[in-house]
Amino acid sequence: MKAAVLYEVNKPLVIEDVSLPKPGPREVLIRTSVAGLCHSDLHFMEGLYPHPLPAVLGHESAGVVEQVGSDVTYVKPGDHVVTCLSVFCGTCDNCTTGRTVLCTDTTVKLLPGASNRMQWNRQEKLHQFLNLSSFAEQMLVHENAIVKIRKEMPLDLAALIGCGVITGYGAVVNTAKVTAGETVAVIGCGGVGMAAINGAQIAGAGRIIAIDTNLAKLQLATKLGATDIINPADGDVVKQVRDLTNGGVHHSFEVLGRKETAEQAFGMLASGGTATIVGMIPFGQKIELHGFDFLRERRIQGSSMGSNHFRVDMPRLVDFYLRGRLHLEDWISAKLKLSEINEGFANMKAGKTLRSVIVFDS
Repeated sequence: MKAAVLYEVNKPLVIEDVSLPKPGPREVLIRTSVAGLCHSDLHFMEGLYPHPLPAVLGHESAGVVEQVGSDVTYVKPGDHVVTCLSVFCGTCDNCTTGRTVLCTDTTVKLLPGASNRMQWNRQEKLHQFLNLSSFAEQMLVHENAIVKIRKEMPLDLAALIGCGVITGYGAVVNTAKVTAGETVAVIGCGGVGMAAINGAQIAGAGRIIAIDTNLAKLQLATKLGATDIINPADGDVVKQVRDLTNGGVHHSFEVLGRKETAEQAFGMLASGGTATIVGMIPFGQKIELHGFDFLRERRIQGSSMGSNHFRVDMPRLVDFYLRGRLHLEDWISAKLKLSEINEGFANMKAGKTLRSVIVFDS
């Protein structure tokens, strides 16, 4: 099969011939249909987060089951599935207490799968990325890395649910638990930010403020549920939010992964408000907050993949889309071939796209 391989940080991905073995116990072989280009992949490509190399990146994907190994009972060949990097072991303390997104087993060791079995034409092993590696025509994954979906769901849109949508939507609904009538501010209107805005609308937030410098993205945000828009180019973002809300918001969501915007998210809170950091702030970077603000019970918290229970959340998101409540068609800026993947990441870095997806030949 063909796969896009990262050999060195800050270097283009290279399309290579890669081989996978047949699935072993609890493994599933998937024919990749669509893989989204996520900013998280770019962080690893630029060395902002460490990962063993060479590796096949990609983690936002949908496809069709081709083969299953022994002991697999959840799926069968022909099933349509969405992948999720929140693969879970099912037996650690976090899994057995309902926090599968924080599974400790998959963070300290690799689950059975292609992690040490993927090879390329030089007979060298490739590292699997986040137990998935979806920038490839096939994926060999643990059965706990996928969720079955309805076949009437378009796979190009389903792929978005695998990371960007569940991360933004889940941060609002699962992590922050936004309730009807509350005020929400979202800093950054990329794919994850749009999901947070759409999620806040589904949750019934009374006021949803979209913050971005891209006017086209702000316009789209209003279609997805934003009631107000703010452009940081117009002045101090925190002051603009406080003036608009008469003192601050109940919830803010930072989805850019920057020190300054994380600090702004905390600064725009009303008393008792909560800032949720969704973006990947570069590894090792610290943020600074005013200690006095904590005396008014303001809080700051992180969100990992939207605190998801993906086998529950993702089928619900599919239902939201099919019922017209989740507006995924507006998110895809470009459909690319695997050979065009570097162009797609260049456009992402330049801020030209909301979401680009790799569409593999059937």
